Amino acid sequence: MLLWFYDPFTMIALIIVYIIGFLVLMVTAGYIAPKVARRFASRFSLSSSMLLIGLLTIGSSIAGISLVAYVLINYIGAEFTLGFIIWLVIFIVIANMFTYILSPYMINLLYGARHDEWLQKVVDEVALRLGLSNPPKAMIVNMPPNAFAYGNALSGRYVAASRELIEMLNEDELRAVIGHELGHHLHRDNSIMLFMGLLPSIIYYLGVSLIRAGIIYSSMRLTSERKNSGSGGFILAIIGILAVVISFIVQILVLAFSRLREYYADTTGAYASSPSNMQRALAKLHIYYEGSGRAREMVSTSKLRTMFIYAFTEAVANPLYHYGSFYRSPKIDDASIDEVIQELKNKEVNSMQEFLSTHPPIPKRLRFLDELVFKA
Repeated sequence: MLLWFYDPFTMIALIIVYIIGFLVLMVTAGYIAPKVARRFASRFSLSSSMLLIGLLTIGSSIAGISLVAYVLINYIGAEFTLGFIIWLVIFIVIANMFTYILSPYMINLLYGARHDEWLQKVVDEVALRLGLSNPPKAMIVNMPPNAFAYGNALSGRYVAASRELIEMLNEDELRAVIGHELGHHLHRDNSIMLFMGLLPSIIYYLGVSLIRAGIIYSSMRLTSERKNSGSGGFILAIIGILAVVISFIVQILVLAFSRLREYYADTTGAYASSPSNMQRALAKLHIYYEGSGRAREMVSTSKLRTMFIYAFTEAVANPLYHYGSFYRSPKIDDASIDEVIQELKNKEVNSMQEFLSTHPPIPKRLRFLDELVFKA
């Protein structure tokens, strides 16, 4: 099946597309997206921003799929087009659902996840605070300091935290982290991001299909039935390339949506404890990974890094590198960590890395938490 998509000629065409797509990504992420974000950031609330980006992502996806469908209908036929698109969507959905269903069991196995009664009490307490009647199962995992939410209707829902994270944070900070992870469950982020992630995949494979079809058409000899097969094949390939580029742009929108969901979860974590406790937890994680190259490599190469509460999006010039030895003790006094938080808030961020990341950079997350006000 994959050989149909990726014959040598299609691979050569895709290499060209990737070069074009890379340039589009660099221009979009490095120049266009930051300017647009700065212009509109102060005009929309978090919920409005999520709605806007979500609708833009879905609308762009529908436009990309419609473009491919229009070209296929005109050059191949409506009956084939409808059947092929349905078949491709079903294939991608099944592949992703298969991973979605199995992933909790794989996570438990790979990270040695074990249920912990003490952590369960913390999860239950925070869940009560958030109005979550059926708390997820609390798991301790073997990994550097981090936490994440996972699970589904078949496996059950989980909140995982590493033992090192629990030792690093005080109880109020841990409640904020647990609140962040429960926020992902409350907001149904696993399911929502699964759906959003399907959109660029569908457009991408439709584009590859058009490129492949264009190559086949271009190789056909002129016949009485289809005198324009050569030019038709060229058009199919060009539209296929455009579709793949559109899939890259949609992926940027999906990443932007993912970053907004992280702000949303930070809001829940702050409500579960306090904005300052959420800030201290994030700052401690940042300090730890700046001073531990081995742990940084383990997390940066993990296929689950999009799920972690802390993922790598740099501030300019690695601002906390001089704190590398600061974390010799797992406990840091509040005055010291508050000083670090203030320093981080003043840091600029790398726009290129930010717009290609699933998580907002720590300086922005800390500044965002400053703006939260909860009613008593």
